[in-house]
Amino acid sequence: MAQGIILAGGYSSRANGNKMGFMFDGKPLIMHTIEAMRPFVSIIFVITGHYDKDIREILKEEKDIEIVFNKDYPNGMFTSVLCGVSKVEDDFFISPGDIPFIRASTYEAILKGKAPVRYPTYQGKEGHPLFIKHELKEALLREGMESNLRLFRDKQDKEAIPVDDRNILVDIDTIEDYIRTLEERN
Repeated sequence: MAQGIILAGGYSSRANGNKMGFMFDGKPLIMHTIEAMRPFVSIIFVITGHYDKDIREILKEEKDIEIVFNKDYPNGMFTSVLCGVSKVEDDFFISPGDIPFIRASTYEAILKGKAPVRYPTYQGKEGHPLFIKHELKEALLREGMESNLRLFRDKQDKEAIPVDDRNILVDIDTIEDYIRTLEERN
């Protein structure tokens, strides 16, 4: 079974606070991301940084989750990617923690794909989560700090998986995103 990496190490500077704790339907944002991924993975590595203590408190009761502090988080998201990838021992999904409402059907469609790297598209737009076969782990870990997931992905045999899930594009970066998403979900 695949494993999961959820990236939650950033400053949330555009949200003026820890967006992973923003509440939707009585649960913190990061819990929605975890619950969407959980049925398709054996373990989830939540990669923290700036809000490590807050996220640990939010997730203190959760099972099948390993919280990993990325000491290099000030150097950008790719350091959290590498931190998480260093932990996986199987094929894996990677998703930012602020993309909370990915449908089960999207995970299922990605798992049915064939290429070593897979990602969903909605109406031609690329989204999350990214799926990577374990055989590419070491190549990804060798990427330099100036790289990013898109650069790595685009060097691989990759497959775009069309899905009927606009949630693959919905991320919560600002207070306005949060308010708009709350309104859309009600």
